[in-house]
Amino acid sequence: MAVVPHLRLRKYLIPAPAAPIWPAGIGPAAFDSIDPHRIHAVLEEASPGSVAPSADWLGNLTADAEYDSALCVPAVTADGSVVGFVQCWTPGFIKDLAVAKAHRGKGVGAALMTHALGLFSARGLPHVDLKVETAEWPARRLYARLGFVEA
Repeated sequence: MAVVPHLRLRKYLIPAPAAPIWPAGIGPAAFDSIDPHRIHAVLEEASPGSVAPSADWLGNLTADAEYDSALCVPAVTADGSVVGFVQCWTPGFIKDLAVAKAHRGKGVGAALMTHALGLFSARGLPHVDLKVETAEWPARRLYARLGFVEA
């Protein structure tokens, strides 16, 4: 398998990030309140073939020493449809951001990221890191708008 080049980006959390601006009818939900298969479906749609099968994914996620359900946030519509998901690790690392194709470009990703930044800021972390593929220009533009810089 070919090695895909990545950048490591960092967002400093001082001053504290602004509150997220959620698109109309969409907001965060507690991870434990959503069927994990619906979250997995959004991850699989966003990154086909790179996500473990649903049962393995959930087991790997929840068994990880850096897992905290409060840092795994689905974005849902008023009817409960999952339209996005951000998965973070406790040391201050954003592992995955996924937005369903039908909801891209509407602010879901920015709201999820800003929400996650607020969670880390409230925990007193000085910064948050993530990795992004160098060729993922839409993601890189979003992260730049949110104030991420190369670490």
